[in-house]
Amino acid sequence: MDKLINEVLAGSRSAELRQYVENLLLEICRVDTSPFADVSLMRKAEAEVFNSLERELSRLPYAGARMERRLINPEIAKHPGYSQLYFTKTPERPEGLSPEETYAGRSNLLYFVPGENGVEANGVALNAHIDVVKPFVPPYLKDGIVFGRGACDDKGAVVCMLTALKLLAEVLHKNDKQLRRNVLAMLVIEEETGGNGSLSLAIDRELKKLYDSILVLECCSNNIHPANRGAVWYRADLECPGANLLEMAAFVYERLELEGRAIKAESRHQLFPQRPVQTCHGMLGEYGEHPSRICGEVAFELHFAGEIDARAQALVEDGIESALADYLALYGDKSKVIDPSSGKAKVTKHYELRIEGHKMVCLVHGSTGHMGSIMENDGAITKMATMLRRIFRMKEQLAKTKAGAPEMRLHGEEPGLSLKLEGGQGFVPTHHIDEIMHRMRKAAIEGAANYLHLAGLKQKADDCVTMSYDKLHNAAFDGDPDSPQMRNAIAAGKAAGIWRDGQAVAGWTVSCDSRLFAFEYPEMPVLTSGAGLLQHAHADNEQVEVDELLKSIAFIALYLLKEAGVCSKTDKP
Repeated sequence: MDKLINEVLAGSRSAELRQYVENLLLEICRVDTSPFADVSLMRKAEAEVFNSLERELSRLPYAGARMERRLINPEIAKHPGYSQLYFTKTPERPEGLSPEETYAGRSNLLYFVPGENGVEANGVALNAHIDVVKPFVPPYLKDGIVFGRGACDDKGAVVCMLTALKLLAEVLHKNDKQLRRNVLAMLVIEEETGGNGSLSLAIDRELKKLYDSILVLECCSNNIHPANRGAVWYRADLECPGANLLEMAAFVYERLELEGRAIKAESRHQLFPQRPVQTCHGMLGEYGEHPSRICGEVAFELHFAGEIDARAQALVEDGIESALADYLALYGDKSKVIDPSSGKAKVTKHYELRIEGHKMVCLVHGSTGHMGSIMENDGAITKMATMLRRIFRMKEQLAKTKAGAPEMRLHGEEPGLSLKLEGGQGFVPTHHIDEIMHRMRKAAIEGAANYLHLAGLKQKADDCVTMSYDKLHNAAFDGDPDSPQMRNAIAAGKAAGIWRDGQAVAGWTVSCDSRLFAFEYPEMPVLTSGAGLLQHAHADNEQVEVDELLKSIAFIALYLLKEAGVCSKTDKP
């Protein structure tokens, strides 16, 4: 075994393998696999990526290996883990598409490697997803780093999985060896939209006979995790005739933030000592791209009936500054934090305020990224809401100026009969997902009620807020930190240089498709690992270091050696 391990490690560090990884990752990152309302675009993009992966998999020298594009089973719609097809909704088709329409001709890609004597049962599964979030960012390579959408989350992991299988196949073939137990590789769609691709495989009982553990590959900083935090994406629709919905939203955000902090205080768990209980507000009206992508830019307007005099201007400026001071005291000043990837401050300016006739426009700047990196980044919506609440409370003083009390609006958007808020709440296994959803709904209504009281309006808050969770709803899970699979993974990690002696085992601070397998099969070990930093996932400058990908490749190959075992090609049972 030592000889095989040394050859795997040497191969993972070769210039030839590095070139292979760079080329394949750039190739599949050039394909935009983000969600589209026109699912034919998704079908075409997925097929293009699968064509590339099948080309490479077909060259691997595993005896009896085969590939299959397994169609998504529309029966997943009956499962509690199913995610609604929100991305198929359009103004012309507000109800969206059915599961049958959405998944017609769409599949996951499976790769089967038989074990000793061709046996395929109770083996080892691998999982990674080919889909990405919007907006699409074309890939490029610079200074040993691949930039572009999907480089970190999760096409880098896809390439690591395939390259580990390639490296392992070459080493085994050279030494006239084979894997004793079978391996099943899952390359799935729709993780980012909620996990329906993996769900289709998780509920496949015939497929489950082929594996009794699974390693899910994600951007985990090359750590190894037996647990995941949970996450739920919310949508709050505000409707309240006679009310200013942007003002109401500011108070809804306040209560959601307070509830998130309360949940965090209740979240002591041995596998999650850092309490990764993040509250993220990703979309407001037309601002933002994704519920779990921190909104980096938002803007509001203050419309005045009269001329904006010096007193009104001073009040607004001082109100914004005092609100910003409160925000920074709580969330930190990211203008003083240097982004190591750019060498520049995370936020250059917190806001820009200008006067345009009888209105003031405030552009609020933040720093975007995955919701799991909210404390390292800066949420523009949360920052703006703090400012709006302060100005709202100053309306009485502003009314005494020539300008008068302002009307608040989102910049570039006409006030409508409704306003949509979307975001996410993280949690750990101390809380059930149903409790999280109940508390978020209650908090949103409390925020609306607070606004209605302060505004002197008679409407009932319950009638003004519709809270829904049709998108991602991932429960948290905690697996055995000392399972045989975890021990094998740690041993492989040490050999690959990604695990230190004495390193504490912990849960991953975000959620992914791991939870679908963990809840479908509670006794099955489910591990999560992979290269890439979470703060780069979903970010404008999404990136991954090739050196980190190579370490992950070595880890995956060594883990398969240890977990599946090896035997001579001529061995008999």
